[in-house]
Amino acid sequence: MYKTRNLPNTRIDVADALRGIAVAGIILFHAVEHFDIFTKEPIAYTLPCDQMVGDVMAWLLSGKMYGIFAMLFGLSFYIMNDNQQQKGRSFSGRFAWRMCLLFCFGLINVAFYDGDILMLYAVYGLLLIPVSYLPSRVVWCIIALLAIQPVELFCLVTGVTIDHTTLFDIYHKTIALHEDGTFIDNAVNNLRYGFELNLRYNVYSGRLTQLLCLFILGMQLGRHRFFYDEGHHLRIWHRILTLSLLLVIVMSVLDFGGLTQWLTPIYNLFILMMIVSAVVSAWYAFSPVRRALQSLCFFGRMSLTNYLLQSIIGSFIFCGYGLAFYRLVGTTYAVLIGLAMVLVQYAFGRYWFRSHTRGPLEDLWRRLTWIGSNTVSDKK
Repeated sequence: MYKTRNLPNTRIDVADALRGIAVAGIILFHAVEHFDIFTKEPIAYTLPCDQMVGDVMAWLLSGKMYGIFAMLFGLSFYIMNDNQQQKGRSFSGRFAWRMCLLFCFGLINVAFYDGDILMLYAVYGLLLIPVSYLPSRVVWCIIALLAIQPVELFCLVTGVTIDHTTLFDIYHKTIALHEDGTFIDNAVNNLRYGFELNLRYNVYSGRLTQLLCLFILGMQLGRHRFFYDEGHHLRIWHRILTLSLLLVIVMSVLDFGGLTQWLTPIYNLFILMMIVSAVVSAWYAFSPVRRALQSLCFFGRMSLTNYLLQSIIGSFIFCGYGLAFYRLVGTTYAVLIGLAMVLVQYAFGRYWFRSHTRGPLEDLWRRLTWIGSNTVSDKK
């Protein structure tokens, strides 16, 4: 059984910067996808570069930003859990309650945006509780098993196929409502099908086991303090960057052929690790990069607030019950709209942190997490 090493868990600024990058990337790619409206209608304003811009954004952002979020979620769990272990307290029950609260935030979010991931993360997060008691060598084995995409590999070896008909049926109904339905129509449909839709999509895209892998990996990196500039950690990140970069280059020129369903999620995982290792390596190795990225730290510290805000703003901009931009702008213009959303939320964050130490929903989540706690030290 794992036991705390009783080492201080200080604030990890580079993790906050990564969260800021992740939430900004999520906003941009949701804008590219018109917040899940894949219309067959002709789009009014397009540019010749739309296809290229869409391909680049998909390669860099699709699945990777949510994956970074998942990894940092696991890291946050480790820090909170370890802090309580150092006080001789169990965090399991309190964390389970925290995941219930996150699920409730997800219910609010999914009413606006059908692609909500908070409810799924709340369910995945519960699995961290039993894994956190396991020794590190067992945890590394679990990570390795999940990283090889066991579901897709099983289907490839056995010839078993997963029927995704229900997924596409729900998607078609949901997109039609996004285009022509009222807000109430969309909210009711999203609340009814949102969780199922995202769970089925996770199975379809290979994210089911990969996100769980990244949750546990984040916890494990926290155990080994990899996000601190200690010992040989920076050298390890450099090696991860070199290896992941080489694998991305090699896999980029390969034709996956019949192995596409299995290899594509693994390819995306290598891109994700390349991004994370590049940011961590540059943060600790180059002070100008660190100073530049520090402006994203507060943006990452209010990632829950930013995530819900982008759902509300983005759905109003793109859905038919709002400005209906889904039929007006092509990919390039959509990216510019996403960038404008990032800048507006960034400006709000700067204003908010002038008089607050946490984002509004982050503070509410913390208060509700520790409701009934007797001492302030419990919350640290």
